[in-house]
Amino acid sequence: MANSTLTTLDLNGNSIGDDGAVALSEALKTNSTLTTLLLADNSIEYDGAVALSEALKANSTLTTLDLSTNPIYENGAQELSEALKINSTLTTLLLNDNWICENGAQALSEALKTNSTLTILDLNSNPIGPYGAHALSEALKTNSTLVTLSLERNSIESNGVVALSEALKTNSALTALNLAGNSIESIGAVALSEALKTNSTLTILDLNSNPIGPYGAHALSEALKTNSTLTTLSLERNSIGPNGTVALSKALTTNSTLATLNLWGNSIGENGAVALSDALKTNLTLTTLDLQYNSIGLNGTVALSEALKTNSSLTTLNLSLNSIGNNGAQVLSKALKTNSTLTTLNLERNSIGPNGAVALSKALKTNSTLTTLNLWDNWIREKGAQALSKALKTNSTLITLNLGVNSIGDNGAQALAEALKTNSTLTTLNLWDNSIGSYGAQALSEALKTNSTLTTLDLTSRSTGFNGAQALSEARNINSIMGVVFQ
Repeated sequence: MANSTLTTLDLNGNSIGDDGAVALSEALKTNSTLTTLLLADNSIEYDGAVALSEALKANSTLTTLDLSTNPIYENGAQELSEALKINSTLTTLLLNDNWICENGAQALSEALKTNSTLTILDLNSNPIGPYGAHALSEALKTNSTLVTLSLERNSIESNGVVALSEALKTNSALTALNLAGNSIESIGAVALSEALKTNSTLTILDLNSNPIGPYGAHALSEALKTNSTLTTLSLERNSIGPNGTVALSKALTTNSTLATLNLWGNSIGENGAVALSDALKTNLTLTTLDLQYNSIGLNGTVALSEALKTNSSLTTLNLSLNSIGNNGAQVLSKALKTNSTLTTLNLERNSIGPNGAVALSKALKTNSTLTTLNLWDNWIREKGAQALSKALKTNSTLITLNLGVNSIGDNGAQALAEALKTNSTLTTLNLWDNSIGSYGAQALSEALKTNSTLTTLDLTSRSTGFNGAQALSEARNINSIMGVVFQ
């Protein structure tokens, strides 16, 4: 590899196999400029892993190596581990979906006990099991450089998490830990909670898709009352229910560091939403709250809306799939008229209808902070689109508007086109599958000829027609910064 300027080489998905890996390895032994090598999904097996490992023992410049989705198995992982004991430059190693199993994890753990440069290790989708997790835990007790460890979908279960939790009590380097999809139950959550009471470095904890239940959520809430470093906690699909949410809400009234909380798909119901709303009235640090698919309904929406009137820190709120309806949109719109911090609001699939869109439009005429609004699949129809169009003529902050799957038709598109002729802030507009025909497409194309801010327009639809597609193509040729997607 005689090239003296190339720093990044992306060969992902090229089926180079072992032969290709061997050839690259020979070049790596002498190359002194390449820092990033991406070899994901290349059918590299044991022989390729051996060759790359030998190269790593000699190479002194490579910092990132991605071998994800290559069947190197545990023997290949063992070879790489030997290289890590010698290599002093590699900082990122991605081994996602490599079937390295527990013996491979054991080998990597031994390497981590002496390696002092690796900072990111991704072992997602590798069946290392509880024993593999236990081995890694032993390494974490002494390793002082690894900051990110991803163990998503590793079948480590509660026993493995108990071991990792013990390591977290003494480890002072790890800042991000991904344990999503590991069948961790309440006992595992309790162990992690105990660790969080003393750990002072972890900032990101991902426990998505783990049945920790209300009891596990309660344990975590106790930890949050004293922990002062965790900023992101993801509990998506954890079956915590209303009771678990109430416990977490109480913690939020005293916790002053957590900025992101993901409670997607936890069946928190209106009681959980009410509890969170009470916490938001006093909490000053939470900036992102994901409540998608939680059946909070109208009453939960009313409570959250009241909180938004006084809360001064939340910037992102996801309420997708919550059956808030037209009335829920009405109360949210009232909150938006006074709230001055929310920048992103996701109301996807909430059946707000035309009247809900009209209410939100009124709020947009005075709101000066919201930059992203997602109304995908809300059946706002022509009336809702026309109302939003009027708001866009005066609103000067919204930059992304998603109106996909809303049956706005040609008349709705015509109204939006008129708004685009004067609006100077919107950069992304999604009108995917809206029954917009040639008439609506032609109207939008005329607007695009003068609009100088919109950069992305998605008009994917079966009804655009030849004339509409032709008009949009012409507009795209005139507006050089415009990216139009249509079929």
